[in-house]
Amino acid sequence: MAVVDADKKFSSIKLIKPVDDSMRPIRMGIDVGSTTVKVVALGDNNELLYGAYERHRADIRNTIITVVNNCFDKLEKVLPAGEKQTLSVKVTGSGGFSVSQWLNIPFIQEVVAATTAVRKLIPQTDVVIELGGEDAKITYFRGGVEQRMNGTCAGGTGAFIDQMAALLETDASGLNELAKGATTIYPIAARCGVFAKTDVQPLINEGARREDIAASIFQAVVSQTISGLACGKPIRGHVAFLGGPLHFLDQLRHRFVVTLKLTEEETIVPENSQLFVASGAAYSAEREVHCVTGENASPFPTIAEFRDNLKNLVGAEMQEVQRLEPLFRNQEELDEFNERHAGEKALAGDLKSAKGPVFLGLDAGSTTTKAVLTDTNGAILWRFYDVNAGNPVDLAVRVLKQLYAILPKDCYIARAVSTGYGEALFQAALGVDSGEVETITHYRAADFFVPGVEFLLDIGGQDMKCLRMKDGAITSIQLNEACSSGCGSFLDNFARTMGMTVQEFSKIALLAPKPVDLGTRCTVFMNSRVKQAQKEGATVADISAGLSYSVIKNALFKVIKLRKASDIGSKVVVQGGTFNNDAVLRAFEKIAGVNVFRPDVAGLMGAYGSALIAQDQWEDLRRPKPDDPDQTPKFVKSGIATLEQLESFKVDLELRRCGKCSNNCLLTINTFSTDGVGGGSGRAVRKFVTGNRCERGAELGKDDLVVDASNKEASQLDDSEDPKNLPNLFDWKYKRLFNYYVPLKPENAPMGDVGIPRVLNMYENYPLWFTFFTKLGFRVRLSPRSSRGIYEKGLETIPSESVCYPGKISHGHLESLLAGGCRFIFYPCAPYEKQEDAGAGNHYNCPIVTSYPEVLRNNVDRVRQDGNLLFMNPFLPIYDKVRLAERLAEELLPHFKALTKEKIKDAVDEAWEEQEKFKRDVQAAGEEAIEEIIRRGANGIVLAGRPYHLDPEINHGIPEMIHGLGLAVFTEDSVAQLGAIERPLRIIDQWVYHNRLYRAAAFVSEMPNLELVQLTSFGCGLDAVTTDQVNDILSGSDKIYTCLKIDEVNNLGAARIRIRSLLSA
Repeated sequence: MAVVDADKKFSSIKLIKPVDDSMRPIRMGIDVGSTTVKVVALGDNNELLYGAYERHRADIRNTIITVVNNCFDKLEKVLPAGEKQTLSVKVTGSGGFSVSQWLNIPFIQEVVAATTAVRKLIPQTDVVIELGGEDAKITYFRGGVEQRMNGTCAGGTGAFIDQMAALLETDASGLNELAKGATTIYPIAARCGVFAKTDVQPLINEGARREDIAASIFQAVVSQTISGLACGKPIRGHVAFLGGPLHFLDQLRHRFVVTLKLTEEETIVPENSQLFVASGAAYSAEREVHCVTGENASPFPTIAEFRDNLKNLVGAEMQEVQRLEPLFRNQEELDEFNERHAGEKALAGDLKSAKGPVFLGLDAGSTTTKAVLTDTNGAILWRFYDVNAGNPVDLAVRVLKQLYAILPKDCYIARAVSTGYGEALFQAALGVDSGEVETITHYRAADFFVPGVEFLLDIGGQDMKCLRMKDGAITSIQLNEACSSGCGSFLDNFARTMGMTVQEFSKIALLAPKPVDLGTRCTVFMNSRVKQAQKEGATVADISAGLSYSVIKNALFKVIKLRKASDIGSKVVVQGGTFNNDAVLRAFEKIAGVNVFRPDVAGLMGAYGSALIAQDQWEDLRRPKPDDPDQTPKFVKSGIATLEQLESFKVDLELRRCGKCSNNCLLTINTFSTDGVGGGSGRAVRKFVTGNRCERGAELGKDDLVVDASNKEASQLDDSEDPKNLPNLFDWKYKRLFNYYVPLKPENAPMGDVGIPRVLNMYENYPLWFTFFTKLGFRVRLSPRSSRGIYEKGLETIPSESVCYPGKISHGHLESLLAGGCRFIFYPCAPYEKQEDAGAGNHYNCPIVTSYPEVLRNNVDRVRQDGNLLFMNPFLPIYDKVRLAERLAEELLPHFKALTKEKIKDAVDEAWEEQEKFKRDVQAAGEEAIEEIIRRGANGIVLAGRPYHLDPEINHGIPEMIHGLGLAVFTEDSVAQLGAIERPLRIIDQWVYHNRLYRAAAFVSEMPNLELVQLTSFGCGLDAVTTDQVNDILSGSDKIYTCLKIDEVNNLGAARIRIRSLLSA
């Protein structure tokens, strides 16, 4: 095939050569994808006569008309028959079926079209990896054709790459250029764009190199494709890369090649790979006979007939979609709405005439930076709002310079407070005096406008916060966990897709007559729904109005989980940049059934609240202590960088492995230097460390590191007792569970080695199995401590994308044991655990714990195929000592002749006692820790989850983060024995691990110095009921329930906000 050129906008049309055709039909293939339309015309000798690749921007019909007519224009000029040239056409793609009906031409499934092209052009191919706009496919050709493709999620596709590129203020080709300069790969989720933003935005805010972020985004696509689509089937042999993203983005291909360890010979990058499916449709069209128009039309339509037929696209009948009530029925309603909200204004002051102390609030948000300057009356003297453009520090420096340029000489910044994702970064870089968690700054601002506010909803770029208040105290804090489908970036993405600004997109929604009911789906799911609605005749205005409804429905019913609108209360404040959108505000009022207060600074409330808190702090600092001889208020001035210091401001970035523990975190060290930050002389240097999962990493360069002023919880403790010395039961239990047991030396292990994977129920039963096999004379070989590398070792064998991360990582642990030469691996299935609570209805383990060894047996090739490997995964009754000994004898004796039933029984007796001793030790450590925090007047958090949440790779350092805030950290099983459940419960209490959660929550509800935070893994279906039950137990004692959802992605930013909000409430 000849090459079709393409510019960086992914658009190309090029005629290859004139053709002398003798009226044999020209074969055409039309591929209507989720984001693009591809057209291919082939000559008699399979030469490419024409190729086009165009984005349709949701306007499929007009794009087809334009692209196909352009094709005909070119062909008519070079084909002797001109417009009488006959055609044989087939259509394919996700949007092709409707087009085939409208144009009365044959449709061919994508997999068939792609297979046809592959077999004709690259027959040596064993596997095809194809990425499109919203589609991802892996097709296996060896031993018959088998295709795996994404379902409703467009994560890891071209649309995902576009969204990520927008975060870095570039396009897909710009992302590709950036990736060429990468030196480091960060873990990023690629399930969908909104999840990935949760990982990418902190990297941007923390100063990671854009080149490294770009390459990490491509690596995320690779991991998503392999784990989510291959689903355990290895990608081997000759691998072809097809589709627009893989054709145009060579760095994306490079990440696939590196990850799959492909040689040059095994890597196939065909010419015009972006047109492959359309080419396959064209090849399959050569014998198709179809009539388009008229009784006397030829078996194949001519170009002229097909042009005429294209008109059918304009008037194609559309299926009616579900509609919603208009936001405003008429202009009068809109005018009343505008008049009501016009009076909701903040106090305004005149900066030019201001004198004395002023207060600066900075909000380093997920996608924007906001700043507000206030006077002593809370009046706003100056404000700023702009996008970060991937570099929040540079923007903040420019903002401060602008402020200093207009600040009157008689004014001085008395105090500065930062909040948001970049709170600590701004303190390090700019010398901001202190920080405050964003939930508290938003509440402070809302209460200033509406004293006694009861309900506060803040929707930002990718964050959503809901606070409920009663009698001036926060009673509930809810944040969106990882999905930002109801946030500002959700609407921004769609506006950009439609080629409009957010303001234009919002305005047309206000008087849309028939808003489309789009439900409450996440961004990439919604893309398909929007396209379907457009295909069915919905206008852009109706879609915009429908999306406004969806934002609010998502916030109220998915995040906040409202049961009825009256739960909101009467004093309601909405804020955040998304509520600057009148369509979203109106949707909220209509759905909630209440008129709300939207300050005119809705997008600046975090910064405004920070400025008000700065004033509060300033007043506290200048107030003399009661025993001071001089009761004159003190002079207090901010230590924020001056204009002179900003002129010499410099940032250096260094990547370094920590090496202070087995995590060996990759640290990003930002070094900020100015001339005398904080009033000093000479060159002042501050370092800001990110990427550390515990406090040890932050100690690198400790003498010149910034101290996070937001960590006030730690500073309130007695300096004579370092908060780092408070108990951390996660750290203690991990060491007690694994480091406590020392395997036999090889010469002392006559039975040889037994491998045990460090996964799932081994975090519960390892003492039992270590003692059992050691007593029998085996040397126990435990798989290595979990890491991202361990997870990636097992990627190819994971059969399900939706299984929890603790299940996924099991594959890597098994691969590690196999790679280490282990010939006997023991990993039993355990349907039941020992019953711990007589009041529980049963004592099940969850389905994953029960049967995941079976999943490993059936999906890891070496386990199935290696005849010299003994992988033993029997179902065992570990709750019954007698029966357990019998079952182990049945399993082991046929393989190990030196063993006897008596030896096995004795080993079980000893192992049983050791398991009980381990549990007693954990409980005793918990009780001792409770006594310690009571004695020291300290506070603690019970971080309640499953036994395997002890794994540092799975909990992502959350226990260490909490401990670093000056709190003791408890596991659920260290205190569950101290709690008594009030029955009946709202659920069936039949799962042992869950029962511990309920008993731990009952204990915490009685302890004033304890809070409970629940850890739950994405993909855990059973936690859908446990979270509600734990919430009920805690709320019954006026405790705030906090749940952290975790998976394979490591981002402590959101978790830190949740914990600090809990402590501040």
